[in-house]
Formats: sequence, C-alpha cells, structure tokens
Amino acid sequence: MEVELDLRPGGVFRSVMRSPEGAEFPNIGCCLEVVENRRLTFTDALGPGFRPTEKPFFTAIVTMEPEGTGTRYVARAIHGTAADRKKHEEMGFHEGWGKALDQLVEVAGEL
Repeated sequence: MEVELDLRPGGVFRSVMRSPEGAEFPNIGCCLEVVENRRLTFTDALGPGFRPTEKPFFTAIVTMEPEGTGTRYVARAIHGTAADRKKHEEMGFHEGWGKALDQLVEVAGEL
C-alpha cells in the first residue's frame, strides 16, 4: 500500500491499495477534519484544497476515544448510494480495513 497524507483540512489524502493479484486501487481526496489523537475525516468527493472531484465514492470518519485502559477505535465509511456501498464491500472493504486495524494494534503494542 502507498499513502500520502497531509494532516490538515484541505490536505491531500492519497492511497493506492493492491489486491493479492496485483490489481491497484488508487484513491485521492482530502482531509476534512483533523483532531489530533481523536478524529480524522477524509473524502474523495473533494481533492486536495477542497477541489470537487468527478466521481465521489465515499467519506471516512475515524475516531479514537479513551476507554478504560485502552482506546475505542471506530471507522465509518459513508457512501452516496447503496450501489457504491456494495461495490466497496465487494472490493474487500471490511477485510482490508480489518487487517489495517490489526496492524495498527500490533504497532501500538510495540510502542
């Protein structure tokens, strides 16, 4: 996976995910909201600098809140249509984001 991230409202959020077969899924958008250690909201409906894009697909909201001795992590994907949501699911959204969370937990455990 490739990522370019400018953590400020209007900053670029670019990623290229690769399937096990080598297919690439590029995504470019912008950060909408950045609250350090708490919340990140980004979308592909807008590009860097809040410029409208041609084919919006989804907006993501990731929150992290203290809970007991740990952290509650919630990732939400908001789609404009049910068809887009279904397409995202078929692309492996749940599995991919689940693996990303597992990797985050592993890295956090090593800190």
